[in-house]
Amino acid sequence: MLLDLPVLEKGSFYFIKDGDADLIMEDKTKRGLTVKETSIDEKLRVKADKGMIHDMDGIGHWVPIRWYFSKDSFDLKQVLIHAEAMEKKYTELRELTCPDDDD
Repeated sequence: MLLDLPVLEKGSFYFIKDGDADLIMEDKTKRGLTVKETSIDEKLRVKADKGMIHDMDGIGHWVPIRWYFSKDSFDLKQVLIHAEAMEKKYTELRELTCPDDDD
């Protein structure tokens, strides 16, 4: 099970876990979201578990929950590039939507 896999790296918004054949990058912001399908992620071009979130208008959007980077094609350093990009995106979004009031 994914919960039992060793964590190789973690950030504020991600885990990278060591699977048998894959390095698994998990988006912490999507924890608890039910996996509805597993398919190829259009952006990263790797297998991904996806769930559905709904916007304020009730429109559903497929979102990746975790990505499976084959150990045959990717090493930890390569997966970390994607993880750090996600970390940066979420940090910027948090700063935009939740600015500090210390000014």
